[in-house]
Amino acid sequence: MKICVLVKEVPDAAVEKRMDSNSMRLDRSGEKNLNPFDTHAIEAAMQIKEGGAVDVEEVVAVTMGPESAVRALHKAVSLGADRSVHLTDDALADSDVSATGYALAQVLKSESPDLVLLGQQSDDGECYTIGAVVADHLEMPSLTQVIKIDTAADKLTCERQAEYGYDTVEVTLPAVISVGDAINEPRYPSLKAIMGAKKKQLDSKGTGDVEIDASKVGADGSRTRVLAINPPPAKQAGEIIEDEDTNETVEKIVAWLDERKLIA
Repeated sequence: MKICVLVKEVPDAAVEKRMDSNSMRLDRSGEKNLNPFDTHAIEAAMQIKEGGAVDVEEVVAVTMGPESAVRALHKAVSLGADRSVHLTDDALADSDVSATGYALAQVLKSESPDLVLLGQQSDDGECYTIGAVVADHLEMPSLTQVIKIDTAADKLTCERQAEYGYDTVEVTLPAVISVGDAINEPRYPSLKAIMGAKKKQLDSKGTGDVEIDASKVGADGSRTRVLAINPPPAKQAGEIIEDEDTNETVEKIVAWLDERKLIA
């Protein structure tokens, strides 16, 4: 079995998220890191590889992004991936989810994986849909919100979260699986793995290397466009109730909650 894990470089969690009013896109000028949701996908791949139920030939981390995205791939490799693939090309700039999914699918076609794993969402866009878009282009079955995976030679039995509880679904390989963060606790990379990450194979590819139609990517190839950016409304100041008289204070709080129908 060959497993490809889709990963993404996102702004670090400590960086305040800001929108660029000129590009109408997220400002990515600050510190960046590997999407934390994708670490669960890498861990899921490693547990399949180490579990022994199937023979995993290799785990390949795949990303699409600017030159700086190499650091996200190094982090993915330090967490256990055997090698990585970086799709980077100026023609890909400003691609929306549809265009990004198409481009990533073209890379995956060149890798011919038996299983594609990714985190259920990115920490920046949070659109939850990239797995389904990739699966559509690859003509593979797709599952989302997966929190448990049992492997067999040619199929997976997955447990996924749903609004009403949990589903147990059997899916035939090859398939695209988006995992939830409840599936596992990602491991911490060892110092040896961190130091050795830059020495592992990293293949950089452009649009021409994986037969990407330039008219289907970038701003012109995207199907969505941001028309305007509006800041969230300012929060109103909260009401402060001084605790001078306990009984009176309790009555005020109960009346405040009752007025907003927050108590039965």
